[in-house]
Amino acid sequence: MEIHPIAFFHSPLTSKFGIPRQSGVVAELEGTIILEPAYRQPDAVRGLEDFDYLWLVWEFSANRDAKKSLTVRPPRLGGNRRMGVFATRSPFRPNNLGLSCVKMSHIEHHPQLGPVIHVRGADLMDGTPIYDIKPYIAYTDSHPDAASGFAGDSAWQELEVVIPDILSNRLSPEELAALRKILAQDPRPRYHDDATRVYGMPFAGRDVRFRVEGNTLSVISFGNDIAADPGILLRR
Repeated sequence: MEIHPIAFFHSPLTSKFGIPRQSGVVAELEGTIILEPAYRQPDAVRGLEDFDYLWLVWEFSANRDAKKSLTVRPPRLGGNRRMGVFATRSPFRPNNLGLSCVKMSHIEHHPQLGPVIHVRGADLMDGTPIYDIKPYIAYTDSHPDAASGFAGDSAWQELEVVIPDILSNRLSPEELAALRKILAQDPRPRYHDDATRVYGMPFAGRDVRFRVEGNTLSVISFGNDIAADPGILLRR
């Protein structure tokens, strides 16, 4: 079977680092689905506006050449215990396919791009190919009493995020809310614990630099906009 993208995802997150580890975790994060030319017709999305949530079938396109294994180390378990790849949501999968549930905000009918689907809470990187879109149906897809294995047993500790006003004022309220929630999830590898190390990630065209000490994440700069001792950038 050959499959081809029917759309591509657009997001303020342009690298793997910082992507939420699950869909829905950062509900404030906005993105758009741009259909490929063959599907840019209103008929392709007729009736879709009657649904609140969508399933997206997509590709871990940044992992095409990554080494694969039958076991992986889930961040939820601290990155030190191995589980079977099919018992996890690891991005390093045999066929590189991802499945995400996202909230649909609205459908914009663009004169050149056709129906543009605006969503929230996606865990997809900018430029991710999408292979299918399906509506989420609550009476069949929702199982609130289902066991969640190790993911349900391990509580995720969010970080306190500090962004100085001189930097936060450069973001829109929507961007600021999304960035705070992304950083609160702690995008670092779980086995990293170096308070002097500075991490960087692109977000909405900015180079966000931060460090973590204890349970507090402090944003240091947006590229050339520095809000802390610049010398810390030399101690990476």
